[in-house]
Amino acid sequence: MDQKDRLTQIEDYQEFVGKETINRIREKAKPLAGKHVAHINSTFYGGGVAEMLSPLTLLMNSIGIKAEWKVIQGSPDFFSITKKMHNALQGADINLTTIKKDTYENVLFENAVRNRMDHDFVVVHDPQPLGIIKFYEKRQPWIWRCHVDLSSPNKVLFDYLRPYIQEYDAIILTLKEYKQDLKPPQAFFMPAINPFCVKNKKLSEKEMQGRFNHYGIPTDLPLVVQISRFDKWKDPEGVIEAFNIARKEVDAHLVLLGNIATDDPEGEKIYKNLLNLQDENITILSQQDSALVNALQSKAAVVLQKSLKEGFGLTVTEAMWKGAAVIGGKAGGIVHQIEDGVNGFLVSSVEEAAKRIVQILKDKNLKNKLGKEAKKTVKEKFLLIRYLEQYLDLFNSFETTYHLDLNKYKKNCVFDH
Repeated sequence: MDQKDRLTQIEDYQEFVGKETINRIREKAKPLAGKHVAHINSTFYGGGVAEMLSPLTLLMNSIGIKAEWKVIQGSPDFFSITKKMHNALQGADINLTTIKKDTYENVLFENAVRNRMDHDFVVVHDPQPLGIIKFYEKRQPWIWRCHVDLSSPNKVLFDYLRPYIQEYDAIILTLKEYKQDLKPPQAFFMPAINPFCVKNKKLSEKEMQGRFNHYGIPTDLPLVVQISRFDKWKDPEGVIEAFNIARKEVDAHLVLLGNIATDDPEGEKIYKNLLNLQDENITILSQQDSALVNALQSKAAVVLQKSLKEGFGLTVTEAMWKGAAVIGGKAGGIVHQIEDGVNGFLVSSVEEAAKRIVQILKDKNLKNKLGKEAKKTVKEKFLLIRYLEQYLDLFNSFETTYHLDLNKYKKNCVFDH
């Protein structure tokens, strides 16, 4: 087999989106053939950004765009600071000292020295590498892709970051609710999943049971599952509290599966604290195993994503794709995926989550109905082929002077200024 044949091609999506869509995307890709695109973020694994960048950059290459994926390097102090920045962009307090700002800027300067930017487009993801733009002489369009919930950012931090953001030629936010008063035009791209990867393709019963046996996860009771980074905004303690209320009425086993991203120094502390809450019917695991994620989402009677803040929530999308009955926190992008009572449930409290767990576990027909509608929603709205097309529209909208032609862009993209 030719190595190129191993890569997913846009034609592989034809069964989901139809031939007309594939032909339209091929036409949009033609003017961009041979263009160099650099995507920059802060980790190769852990979290939805890395989950999307891996297949997105390969899919771009499959249609003739020379897309690269660069990851910045930094000290533990740097990632401790940027985690605080991440939280503050979602509304948390931050003590933004001169030392913190100097550390942030020095590490980004060092990364700028290491990395040449002679690409046709540069896409910078999230706050960690945001300020790197200061250390380059721009010769191409720079785009900031912010994946976090910007509905109520900490003012002190946002005022500090604003001069960096204003240097960009366009901003991509996840939702219109995150729009800010900024000079660059703002586009809105909801994330999407790769249906062909190990995490999302269909597994056999034998393959799923193999993962459960490997990790000692019992399957004699219905599984209630939450899969997410170990992060306070994902409310893992609230999930355990809701489960403890629900199991007074129904028998089930809870699995909390997470990972600790290299750019998130808080994750390990949260994970260790959660281990104290384990019992014979609560399993807490920190593993980087895509097949295990797939097996849990596919087998679960209930999948939770009880987030308090959420940029989008790709774990919700992944579970919906597998036809799971999903209960999501009424936060961020989750409310754009789940239509309450139609393809899942939205909840605002521990008590509501517990009630919905019990309801689904007692009603198999309801579980199946929610799951069927959930998979349909993802097929129509949240596959990576749509996300790719939005990037093509944005890239094609830049003139040779890398000024964004707003009228041209409005024709195809969700846009606001």
